[in-house]
Amino acid sequence: MSKKRDYYEILGVDRSASVDEIKKSYRKLAIKFHPDKNPDDPTAEDKFKEAAEAYSILSDEAKRKRYDQFGHAGVGGAAGAGAGGFGGGFTMDDIFSQFGDIFGESSPFGDIFGRSGGGGGRRMRKGSDLRIKLKLNLEEVANGVEKKIKVKRHVSCDTCGGNGAKHGTALTNCGTCNGSGQVRKVVSTMLGQMVSTTTCPTCNGDGKIVSERCDSCAGEGRLLQDDLITLNIPGGVAEGMQLSMSGKGNVPPRGGVAGDLLIVIEEEEHLQLKRDGTNVVFDMHLSFIEAALGTTTEIPTIDGKARITVDAGTQAGKILRLKGKGIKDLNGYGKGDQLVHINVWTPQQLSSDERETLESLRNSPNFQPKPGKHEKGFFDKMKDFFH
Repeated sequence: MSKKRDYYEILGVDRSASVDEIKKSYRKLAIKFHPDKNPDDPTAEDKFKEAAEAYSILSDEAKRKRYDQFGHAGVGGAAGAGAGGFGGGFTMDDIFSQFGDIFGESSPFGDIFGRSGGGGGRRMRKGSDLRIKLKLNLEEVANGVEKKIKVKRHVSCDTCGGNGAKHGTALTNCGTCNGSGQVRKVVSTMLGQMVSTTTCPTCNGDGKIVSERCDSCAGEGRLLQDDLITLNIPGGVAEGMQLSMSGKGNVPPRGGVAGDLLIVIEEEEHLQLKRDGTNVVFDMHLSFIEAALGTTTEIPTIDGKARITVDAGTQAGKILRLKGKGIKDLNGYGKGDQLVHINVWTPQQLSSDERETLESLRNSPNFQPKPGKHEKGFFDKMKDFFH
């Protein structure tokens, strides 16, 4: 699978470009690569869709912000293009229905964008989006995961093919609006004639009438049912991040394109490990004896147990680093580390024999604090690890 191109690069604009600049650039590319203008170029449609995908993200303030922060994975791009993929999967109908209006009445493609030359044509409808919350444990967040979930959504009726008519028979033009989906009303005033256009009340803007309703969907053209959907979650997602899955929302009544499925990430708290960006932190408690004599022990990691050796004379506050044992970077820049924070536990109750033994060592030269110049303080250690 080829690596997805940067959206700013696709549209040929700077990262600081305004919405108007982004819109202008997309319009120019869409006209240049429209398939109808390039019948002999098999790559034109892909370039046309690529520009539309870039525009859909950069023209939306919230999506653009997530993209600037997290890259393609932040807007669902990490799963790659293709029908049903996160962020990708644009069809020509999606593009014409969502973005055709930016071309205005001067569109060189006529009513292919859902507009007549006079701007009165109907646009293809898009169904509503669905939003779900998806809980992931630390292991799933760290490495990515495939999840199969059931989503209750409106899907196209198979019996009538989605048009709402019995056995999928042809619909008839609405007699009120003559198939335009809109009605015009002319009112004479002292300033002259005023013309207003409203949605046709007879067909609700469809332009078509169902003469005999489908028995399965009662003329709706859609059914509410459980749909099993496979989600490919990239490693490195974070609490509150929203991914989108194109075309997996609700189908609108009697034809149109489906909305999107929005997946909001929730992180389950791990019992022993804490997340810090792409790093994970483990608080390790040693007895005074273990810290003085050294020890070998097992600790939990994202991928299971790991055996580590603690050197004799290890001081409280020391941080050990396990390279590559952290969380995948969302943009593909490797993995973080696991940081093991050493805590030396001081006994709170002593027997008389234990107290006597420690008292005998109180004045021993080796038990007197003698920090060396090479031993850094807490803040210096934190600077080394996080700056």
